[in-house]
Amino acid sequence: MNLNPFAEEKDIMKAAPVPARLKKNQRVLMLTADDTEDMEFFYPYYRLLEAGFDVDVAIPEGNSFKAKNGYAFKQAIPMSDVADVSAYALLYIPGGKAPAALRKNERAVSIARQFVQAGKPVAAICHGPQLLVEADVVRGRKLTGYPGIQEELEKAGAIFSDEALAIDGVFITSRLPGDLHRHMDGVMQALEGGKAQRAA
Repeated sequence: MNLNPFAEEKDIMKAAPVPARLKKNQRVLMLTADDTEDMEFFYPYYRLLEAGFDVDVAIPEGNSFKAKNGYAFKQAIPMSDVADVSAYALLYIPGGKAPAALRKNERAVSIARQFVQAGKPVAAICHGPQLLVEADVVRGRKLTGYPGIQEELEKAGAIFSDEALAIDGVFITSRLPGDLHRHMDGVMQALEGGKAQRAA
């Protein structure tokens, strides 16, 4: 007889239920795909849940994806299920190699553009701003990201700033996994209606 209650649990990344008393009754959308940077996905995912937000993770086909360093996530919805961005308080785009794939996906580009057009906060880290470049929404805005995308951002009309947290209008951007604590501070301020959520 196996007394280990987790012996049959295969999805070790599945989040435990959040008590009703902690719920914010607000949803956040995370947009990603295979080969996302593990920390840049899981750190904000669990941090948002901890703060009481419902989090929908959308990938091109739904179901599951595997992050760059091998961690899997198995509760994703297909991007086609994201029918109305008004249901969400914020869009979060992790980095890694996923944004390079997402920028080729018309639905992903459309979702990012809709968030900006609706004046809703958009957080992106590392290579995440590549999706925003494809959506053609960064012109004249101060953004940061992985140093290797600086030239691409500038060609798209963005003002690149090498700092841990860059906030301009609806955009909340950071450079690397080591910036995640600063990035999430900006995200939480935006979700709580603080200084990070300035009018576009």
